[in-house]
Amino acid sequence: MDNSQQKVMLITGAAGGIGRATVKYFAEMGWRVIGVDRKEFGEPFPRDGLFIQTDISEPANMHSIYDQAKAFTPTLNAVVNNAGYQIAKSVLDTSVDEWDAVMASNLRAAFLGAKLAYPLLKAAGNAAIVNVSSVHAVQTSANIAAYAASKGGLLALTRVMAIEFAVDNIRVNAILPGAVDTPMLRAGMIRGSLEGETITSRLENLARKTVNGRIGKPEEIAHAIYFLADSSQSSFMTGQALIVDGGATARLSTE
Repeated sequence: MDNSQQKVMLITGAAGGIGRATVKYFAEMGWRVIGVDRKEFGEPFPRDGLFIQTDISEPANMHSIYDQAKAFTPTLNAVVNNAGYQIAKSVLDTSVDEWDAVMASNLRAAFLGAKLAYPLLKAAGNAAIVNVSSVHAVQTSANIAAYAASKGGLLALTRVMAIEFAVDNIRVNAILPGAVDTPMLRAGMIRGSLEGETITSRLENLARKTVNGRIGKPEEIAHAIYFLADSSQSSFMTGQALIVDGGATARLSTE
């Protein structure tokens, strides 16, 4: 297929668990992919795509990303704001610098990325933004204050952008994953583990809290992201929050 006929998407957090699965799935579906991450991708990136290694928490880097994107493609069909930075601390223990670092990566980068991507999305004529929020935006727990606040803010930003961007046929939706087996989830479990606990036992305990009796796979979230990004499948959806959590938020906590 001629490159000019292929759809193009940009995703932040491309080297993480959900990001990596999303890069792979969009490429399999025939899209050209621009991936962004502060870490190396660590394996061959789709050959007709572009990988940019940089830190999206710095505004100057965001401008550089979209300068490179404009040189790569005249249009973007989708932007997936997937990057996530997590600090597992309570409100009282979180420093101002830690709070700001989480907000810069999880919320400000999505805000600035949308502004910078807008001309490319508008030029596509029918485009989408998918913000990867979290179930922590609607139901949360202790010791994850900054992360939960950033994901709640991202959900609110999704609604505002959906209203403002509709005039140029740009849909904006959020996906709220629950527990998904990613490096970030496992790292959080290591930090919060108690004596005698193993990662396996903690994963099993987490799985029991879902209706499905298991935690999610990155590929399952990637498929849901694709549904929201692909205008042929979700053309009448905008400003919405799609929860993909194995039914965890459907169950009363008092059960």
